[in-house]
Amino acid sequence: MEMPPKPPSRPDKVSLRHYMRLFKQDLLSAQPARLYRAWMAEFRTPFFRSYLLNQPDLVKTVLKDRPDDFPKSGRVAEGLRPLLGDSVFLTNGEAWKRQRRIIDPAFEGGRLREIYPAMFQAAHASVARLETQLGRPIEIEEEASHAAADIIFRTLFSIPIEHQVASQVFDQFRTYQRSQPILNIAALVPLPRWMPRFFGRSTKRTAREIRRLITQLTEARAAEIAAGQAPDDLATKIMTTKDPQTGALFSPQEMVDQVAIFFLAGHETSASSLAWTLYLMALYPEWQDKVAAEAQSFEGTDFGQVSQLKLSRDVVRESLRLYPPVPMMVRQNSCPEVFRDRDIKPGGQMVLSPWHLHRHERLWENPDGFDPARWHTENGKHCMREAYIPFSSGPRVCTGAGFAMVEAVLMLSMILKHYRIKRVAGRDPRPVAHLTVRSAEGIWLEFERR
Repeated sequence: MEMPPKPPSRPDKVSLRHYMRLFKQDLLSAQPARLYRAWMAEFRTPFFRSYLLNQPDLVKTVLKDRPDDFPKSGRVAEGLRPLLGDSVFLTNGEAWKRQRRIIDPAFEGGRLREIYPAMFQAAHASVARLETQLGRPIEIEEEASHAAADIIFRTLFSIPIEHQVASQVFDQFRTYQRSQPILNIAALVPLPRWMPRFFGRSTKRTAREIRRLITQLTEARAAEIAAGQAPDDLATKIMTTKDPQTGALFSPQEMVDQVAIFFLAGHETSASSLAWTLYLMALYPEWQDKVAAEAQSFEGTDFGQVSQLKLSRDVVRESLRLYPPVPMMVRQNSCPEVFRDRDIKPGGQMVLSPWHLHRHERLWENPDGFDPARWHTENGKHCMREAYIPFSSGPRVCTGAGFAMVEAVLMLSMILKHYRIKRVAGRDPRPVAHLTVRSAEGIWLEFERR
């Protein structure tokens, strides 16, 4: 049985200068193979120390048991600040808690059922676009990005991606992706606040343009809300939800920050997940046929039917294990710690890596193999509880995790119901990390009607 390609590895010992060069080019190729066996690893630089945590109880301590003691690292925030401002993705403490109190109700209870028709419309449009590209190689990451962005705009603002402003945001974001790696130099060197953060001119310019366009959308929605004519979508829900403790709404500036992260998280991560899942279906045609058979009775219009797509859900889970969209999360300890008999001074970087944890050789059976059936084994059930964090975990778990899973299962089932997917010979993807885990040269597939 074929295995998905493993990430490139580097020698266990490498100079800091070489490591930083590798890190800038490709986060994954900078990681040594031993990290897939270690419970904990320490990285020392002249500037700070980082600790990769793979031991499940240490991951649980940081993400679940004591999250307030391990806030998000400011070094990571620096790389995304021009676009995301003070969004819920970057804040900590009371500011973050206030934001979540306002945002979370939009994704609770029956809200997912209410916005599902918009999600289905976008999925249907994606299937139709694929119909025009049959019989020739398709770079599927681009189509997955288009589909995921369409879903975000339809569920957030009730507009399709063809809408003029939505289309402009999508185009500008693709430019931003090419200019901004997941971390910039400020993530590696603890610069004083007064020093410039070395953002490229194009990065800053593109971020400003995206925020200008988002401001147009939020201002238009605010006017619709004031006139009592706003559609009942995610944007309206969030903009009209008061903090239950203070009674305050998001300010216009805060809403722009939140929409920016909704688009980043809801579009970029979902596109990565869908593209890798479709590649795995091409790599493992026996599983592709099983999912396609399950999908034949799926009409898509009824939200309740999604829960019946059990094989599709298992495939998506396995794809998220092998290719987690966000490969690493960084927290910073605020007080002295002792982990595995190592003294950790305040300010250390706690790296929680789904990329390593999901492939850890001492936790998972057949860690590099594609096996959706594993979720029904004792090992799979145990690891899902202890070593599976594609959406993070604890209080900071992605608020849109349920949204993302429904979207992924829906898209996968609808595509495989209509099309058979094949690999393009000689063009297997090589995973790299930019804003999310993508392929260095794209993911090329061929589609034909079933």
